[in-house]
Formats: sequence, C-alpha cells, structure tokens
Amino acid sequence: MERGLSDYERTLAALFARTGTTSKFGLERTAALLSLLDSPHNRIETIHVAGTNGKGSVVATIYALLRAKGLRVGRYTSPHLVDFSERIVVDDVQIAADQVLAFLSRWESDTERLGATFFEITTALAFDHFATAGVDIAIIETGLGGRLDSTNVVTPLVAGVTSISIDHSEYLGDTIQEIAAEKAGIFKRGVPAVIGPMSAEAGEVMVRIAGDVAASSIVQAVDRYTPLGVTVSTSGTDFDVVYDGTATRVRSGLTGVEQATNSCIALAMLRAAGPAYQTSVSEAAVTLPAVRLRGRFERVGNLIFDVAHNPASMQALARTLESVDPPRPLVAVLGVLKDKDWRAMIKILAGVADHIILTAPSSAPLNRSWDVREAV
Repeated sequence: MERGLSDYERTLAALFARTGTTSKFGLERTAALLSLLDSPHNRIETIHVAGTNGKGSVVATIYALLRAKGLRVGRYTSPHLVDFSERIVVDDVQIAADQVLAFLSRWESDTERLGATFFEITTALAFDHFATAGVDIAIIETGLGGRLDSTNVVTPLVAGVTSISIDHSEYLGDTIQEIAAEKAGIFKRGVPAVIGPMSAEAGEVMVRIAGDVAASSIVQAVDRYTPLGVTVSTSGTDFDVVYDGTATRVRSGLTGVEQATNSCIALAMLRAAGPAYQTSVSEAAVTLPAVRLRGRFERVGNLIFDVAHNPASMQALARTLESVDPPRPLVAVLGVLKDKDWRAMIKILAGVADHIILTAPSSAPLNRSWDVREAV
C-alpha cells in the first residue's frame, strides 16, 4: 500500500509538471489522445458549462438535480482543493488512486509523444473514466475559456455560459467582448445555447455567436426562470423562482445572492437538455437545500472558506458577507496568484473586513507565485 501511494504521488507530480510553462491552446492533442482511447467523449451524454464565475455552482446544482432523478451522473471540475481525485466524480465517488495511476502509466508514452498538457491528459482521463463507469450523463466544466479549452471536444445536450467578467486576460483577451467570444466558443450547431445574466456587451456577443453556429435555440436563463425576493443566511439562499407565471419559494444550500441566479441557470439548462433531464421547480425545491460545494462560502466552525479569485467573485463574496453579517472582528486571509487583479480584490475586501492578512499560496506554480511585498 505504501509503495502504491508513493507511485501515485510520483506519477501525479510528473503530471503536474506539465502545467504552467507547458500550457498550449488547441484541441488537436486532446482529440488525438481521445482517438487512441476509442473516443470515450462520444460514448456518453454531456452537459457543457463555461463562464468566468458561477460555473462550479451551476455544475454542482445540475449534478444534484440529475442525481435526484436516479441517474448515474459524472462530474468533471477544476481545479481541486485538496486532492486531484476531486476533479473526477461519479455518483459522489471520486476516482480512485489506482485508476488514475493505471491510466497515466498506460498512456504515458503516447502523452509524451503528443506533447499533451496536464489539463489535456486530465480531460481524457475524465472522459475515459465516465465511459468505463457507464454514466447516464456527465456535467463538464471548462477549465479556461471555452473555444480552445480541452473540454470543447464534446457535442453536448446543452451548452451554457454563466457569466462574463475580466479574468485570464493574458489568454482570453483584454475586453469583455473578447472574453465573451472565447467562452461562447462552446456553442455548437444544433445544440441549445443557454446564457446567464451578463452585461449588454457580453450578451450581444453570446447571441451573435450562438446564431452564427446555428444553435438549436438561444435561451436567456433568467428570462425563463426568474429569481426574485432573494434572502441570504448562514444556512443557504432563499428565493422565489418565477416560471411560466408562477412563483415558487425555494432554498439553495449554497450561500450567496448569486446562488439564486445559478440555480435558475441550472434549471434552464436542464429544460433545454430535453424531457429526460428536465426538473420542475417543485422537484427542485426538494433537492436544492442539499446542494453543497466546497470553497463556496463554506463554513467550518468560525471560519469561512471561499475561492473568490477575481474582482467580480470577490465582490460577490463581499455582498454575501454583508448579508450574513458574521461576528466582528472579521479577519480576511488572502492568498492569490500574481497574475490576478489582487489590487482590486484587496480594495473590495477592505470594505468588509476589519483586518487583512496577505499570504502567498505554497501550491502556486513558481511562475505565478505572488510576492506579497508588492502589496505593502
């Protein structure tokens, strides 16, 4: 057992070494690797989710709603918080270490020959695992952007973009319109395109690209399912969902004003996916209170953990803190990567926290490690 863990750790270390400086954009390597695996992504049904913020919460909500229907459901998300296996889940069971080790060892020479990156290899592993596990459907979260993201090899039942704001500018562009165009790249011919609430500039790009690729329908999520009367507490988020003229009061187990919107995006995507996946609002009201997602205003004793990593998500965190009003003094511990807009994030935090402690995450790649001395 000890030797197995050591082999696993060494193999993962080699995989992680393929991040950062080895990042390359394009679908060619992912497609080539999947072809060697007999195209597992074409043997499963998928739902594809992109967006600057909110996509993790939407994926978690869709996952819970489909599990409640008795389906066998896979979930592919990134990054992980503690262990690599969190990224690939089937029916609440994370991929096992021996399964990861067997895959990486079996395909090592081919991934080397192809020059495949960390995320390309991980994406292929996820699709292979889902196909082998016989999932009824898998919810796939993009890693970065959309158009050239490794996950964009799927032809899903529905594709959705949750939100657009400035992030990853060095890869996706410096303007809202450029970033929107990259994320709208997951829209495909004959596939419903679901769009979350966003600025007019971003929305116009979304609708244009969805039309250009001949999406089967273009759905504005909160026009179909409208969240109203949102209240936030430490136990979750309560709100009305207005659908077809009828308002139903529901609660999400996720805390934050934006979680009402995220729940409505999830419902809109499932309706667009087809009758086998649609969930009524009354059915959702039973399931949503149990939705959980680590690192999204996650409370552990008197601590709150949140993965806010750009100004837009930090602003959402600040609004939630104001709504929940935790005991004072409120001390914020902030660790970011150097390529994030940490100045704006600190300014937002300063408006709600009594004290701020800055730290450089030890897990950061060397080329993205933040020198906190720049901020003091």
